[in-house]
Amino acid sequence: MRALAVRPEEVPAVFAERFNSGDADALAEVYEEAAVLVTQPGAPVSGAELHAANGRLRELGVPISVRPRHVYRSGDLALLVVDWVIEGVGREGQAVCVEGTATDVARRGVDGRWRYVVDNPFGIRTEPARL
Repeated sequence: MRALAVRPEEVPAVFAERFNSGDADALAEVYEEAAVLVTQPGAPVSGAELHAANGRLRELGVPISVRPRHVYRSGDLALLVVDWVIEGVGREGQAVCVEGTATDVARRGVDGRWRYVVDNPFGIRTEPARL
């Protein structure tokens, strides 16, 4: 499994690999301890709720693909704009298509690795999404 990112532009690929592995603990390592996930506008979650929201997406049984669009770095902080899609046939045989353009914030930790501080998967969306 890929190590945690050493550059901010690597964070989305590390997230995708760990998401697609199905290993919840490995995916959790991509986030800082106090990170937030914005499941819908104005409703960030953290801790167990963050990991549960990611778990609901993983349970679809369809891999995620990511394509970083922009990475803006200032010292130990970075803003990432990332196109992503979860598309395919789910475990129940149903068609699945969930996609968005994330506006995420990552921070370099004291170990030199980059992790999400704010994961806003529907960053440019104005209506609520359900995770």
